[in-house]
Amino acid sequence: MTVLLESELICPECGHKTVEIMPEDACMYFFQCPQCSVVLKPVAGDCCVFCSYGSVPCPPVQQAIKSGMKTGCCR
Repeated sequence: MTVLLESELICPECGHKTVEIMPEDACMYFFQCPQCSVVLKPVAGDCCVFCSYGSVPCPPVQQAIKSGMKTGCCR
């Protein structure tokens, strides 16, 4: 079961794309866009910015999906 640690975050304000390495053991609740400086926060129902704005969900959610669970989170 391979967990991807690289995700491309896309800023909803300006559309800027940046590739980030996700932490395996912690959530990332905030991320400041390097282009427009807006601070991204998870949308309601998501556990982190990667689940809301990333090309790949966070590692705990990936593991939950691969193991057949319906949800996973960084808690």
